[in-house]
Amino acid sequence: MLLKEYRICMPLTVDEYKIGQLYMISKHSHEQSDRGEGVEVVQNEPFEDPYHGNGQFTEKRVYLNSKLPSWARAVVPKIFYVTEKAWNYYPYTITEYTCSFLPKFSIHIETKYEDNKGSNDSIFDNEAKDLEREVCFIDIACDEIPERYYKESEDPKHFKSEKTGRGQLREGWRDSHQPIMCSYKLVTVKFEVWGLQTRVEQFVHKVVRDILLIGHRQAFAWVDEWYDMTMDEVREFERATQEATNKKIGVFPPAISISSIPLLPSSVRSAPASAPSTPLSTDAPEFLSVPRDRPRKKSAPETLTLPDLEKKATLNLPGVHSSDKPCRPKSE
Repeated sequence: MLLKEYRICMPLTVDEYKIGQLYMISKHSHEQSDRGEGVEVVQNEPFEDPYHGNGQFTEKRVYLNSKLPSWARAVVPKIFYVTEKAWNYYPYTITEYTCSFLPKFSIHIETKYEDNKGSNDSIFDNEAKDLEREVCFIDIACDEIPERYYKESEDPKHFKSEKTGRGQLREGWRDSHQPIMCSYKLVTVKFEVWGLQTRVEQFVHKVVRDILLIGHRQAFAWVDEWYDMTMDEVREFERATQEATNKKIGVFPPAISISSIPLLPSSVRSAPASAPSTPLSTDAPEFLSVPRDRPRKKSAPETLTLPDLEKKATLNLPGVHSSDKPCRPKSE
């Protein structure tokens, strides 16, 4: 298990980002999706939790085979996806990633949002007070991102918002900018497979860090697109974008319903206070199952002709002895 805490500051308030993070997640998922790969939305509906109150539950399938490193692609099937389950009780959220093909793999993320510059060192005391972890600050303006994801229009050093006047952030901006908020993310990665654990867990944390950096940069760079939206408007944008994304990757499910009435009682569907459990199936996915009717190999003969033992005995062939008892296969 590898545990890290990420702190990402934004030139926004926590109340503003409630709309911004929903808009960013939907648009980012749509942009990163293509036929056969991307984010398929399976479920998106409200619910009520006895501990956290009203929230939103989403379940997604993230298809990402081509985004895996070559050594990982060698051991996973081409039809490969990770299941994402998220419980959004903003300003507190829980997100889980699991994969039935890799039952010993999981990512657990707890997020808390506060109006400060990442200065709360005890924010996760209830969840991980005695757990050793590395604290990583992510600077949306100055940290480098993978070159293939760079866009000048999404660079906070160059972008300036017309509606808020914020932007063109410079080194050290977190010390003086107002308003400012911080996304605190406690990320636990587990891949309990001997010989691969350290390598995989480190790789996953690198991917998580890049995604957090890119997503938060985009949330700010797109602020003029979402800043005036109401919650109803961003939910409608979310619904329409999710349907378009599903079609983009080649999935055509029934229309996604984002209603205001829970479909199941909260006692059935609510997540635990800190670490929700997602049932994992140890059975192989359907695409890995062995077909019942295997085609006969071309190299196998259609019939098997046994030698005539009497003739062999007559010819005094070595190793053949006549017997009145029937032949029986050798017990294994």
